[in-house]
Amino acid sequence: MLIDQAAEPVDGTTLAAADPPLATAVGVVRTQVRLQKLDFWVRNPDYLANELLNDYEDGDQDPSLLQMAGEILDSEEPEIRRYPMLRYLFGAYEDLEDALSVLRQADLVIRRKKGRPGYVTRTDYYLTRAGQDIAARIRKDYPDLAWYSTRAALVVLLADGQGATTLKDRQYLVDEYINTKHGVRIPSITNRARRRLADIRATLEGQQA
Repeated sequence: MLIDQAAEPVDGTTLAAADPPLATAVGVVRTQVRLQKLDFWVRNPDYLANELLNDYEDGDQDPSLLQMAGEILDSEEPEIRRYPMLRYLFGAYEDLEDALSVLRQADLVIRRKKGRPGYVTRTDYYLTRAGQDIAARIRKDYPDLAWYSTRAALVVLLADGQGATTLKDRQYLVDEYINTKHGVRIPSITNRARRRLADIRATLEGQQA
């Protein structure tokens, strides 16, 4: 669902001239780093809400950002949906191969690595037409699973126009994230994010009084 939402459109016919199996590709997520960073926000709603609050305070205080953060933090989503990731050398990390191997075997996603043997410089993930169709079917036929698509779309919107390195640097700005030791799961910031939301709302109420 995340790859479906995050993939940039591509022309499979054009790609097939150099790489025939990509004839069915309809989109691509460029670099594993970007996919990992987007995955972190889907799997950690508290960090996602905190970033929405950052954009709210650092921007023009768009009320929709505050509303979206509130929908997450006012619910049990941070507790129920949270699936923590390890802190690794370059930030949040989870081995994607097991999950992606299932998608690749079903021809829903095609992985392409660049570099030379023993030294991969980049990994891209191509969404196939079949993968796009399956994601659409899931949203239609399984409403409970549609949450993943909705949250993935919000994460992609949050990351719009920002490269993988920028996303990595942005996540490093959170103390709990950067201070986590390598190989340890990154802790929740739900309570702090909720207090922050409450403070913003209190300030708004004071201004309106």
